[in-house]
Amino acid sequence: MQVIVFEDTRVLGLKPLVNLKPVYALRTGFRSLQEKLESSTRGEVALTWHLRRYLAPFYAEQHPESVVNQLEDKDVLLVNGRIVFDEAASRAVIKGEFEPGTAYMQGDDLLFARVPSALIIDGEGLLPDLIDTSALAGELVTEVVTGFRVITHLWDMIAFHSDELLRDAETLELGRFEGEVHPSAAIVNRSNIYVAPGAVVRAGAVLDADDGFVAVGAGAIVDPQAVLMQNVYLAPWSRVKIGAKLYSNVAVGTASRVGGEVEDSLVEPFVNKQHDGFLGHSYISSWCNLGAGTNTSDLKNNYSRIKLLHNGRLQNTGLQFLGLLMGDHSKCSINSMFNTGTVVGTGANIFGGGFPPKEVPSFSWGGSDGFEPYQVEKAVETARRVMERRQVVMSSSYELMFRFVAGMESESRLFV
Repeated sequence: MQVIVFEDTRVLGLKPLVNLKPVYALRTGFRSLQEKLESSTRGEVALTWHLRRYLAPFYAEQHPESVVNQLEDKDVLLVNGRIVFDEAASRAVIKGEFEPGTAYMQGDDLLFARVPSALIIDGEGLLPDLIDTSALAGELVTEVVTGFRVITHLWDMIAFHSDELLRDAETLELGRFEGEVHPSAAIVNRSNIYVAPGAVVRAGAVLDADDGFVAVGAGAIVDPQAVLMQNVYLAPWSRVKIGAKLYSNVAVGTASRVGGEVEDSLVEPFVNKQHDGFLGHSYISSWCNLGAGTNTSDLKNNYSRIKLLHNGRLQNTGLQFLGLLMGDHSKCSINSMFNTGTVVGTGANIFGGGFPPKEVPSFSWGGSDGFEPYQVEKAVETARRVMERRQVVMSSSYELMFRFVAGMESESRLFV
């Protein structure tokens, strides 16, 4: 039986955060959904990865050992890529006790289905770009399942983040100090702190694990007088700048640079937010840059639940705290301000005074006075330069993917 981790049509509701990556590359806690699945199945199951075709060449380039968009067996177990895997979910996949011809549904979400391969291929004998699970479920016997955590809304990564961060921390070797810690650094509750080989904690920094954990990944740097407390994870080669304050469930991705005040937020790899300013309850995608003094609001003045404008439709998140959700390669100028529950698309460039709208189109250029299209050639050249500054070469497959998204988004965006 071939196990295929798939993207369904509901993935489109998670744009712009999935414009340049498959849904299982999203993070909650400090690991991606893919990392959680791979870790929990412990290599006991061979996994095939299904994703939108325009993403596949770059994904295959980054994961040369993976089987991508290929059918190799007539008996297929479909596993929804939006599942946030835990031990219970992984046991189900490892045991493989799924009945042929059956769809396992949690509400309207098809989480697992055991099907003949002929049922899921298109007219050309290929896996579809996205699997229409509603149509598929209509062809199968359905069984109700419960208790699975699934990414359904754009804000779910933040909603699940605090719980998932603690669960991810169970994989850490807390209490070990293998990097370089300056004698003047303040270390509180060593048993809940991990400093990896090659990490550097400089003079006057504070690692306070009296209420939670602190983990500093391999090669990461904590600059003087930075404070990390109440569940903070720094991925390898990240850096926390002088005087920064990171507290209450913060995950910083590989090679990202973070300064100022950060609370309850996820920062993907290669993000630049190294200056003063507040970032709260936010999800910042790779290759974004937040200018000096950028501030996000994550709580309304009347303490009511936050509504989010997405694809022109107002949605009630049910959350009291929600800040900025920013797609890959977007940037904002110095002293930018973002309202609660703001969504910024892919490749946007925001500048000027005042608050930009709560939904900023992808590949747009402007601010509170309005936006105009960001020319694709300029966007590509900027992205190339940004990546080169971090010693990352924009491959031809990445450029093709980037250009495809720019074209796709230009057809649907509405400028305000």
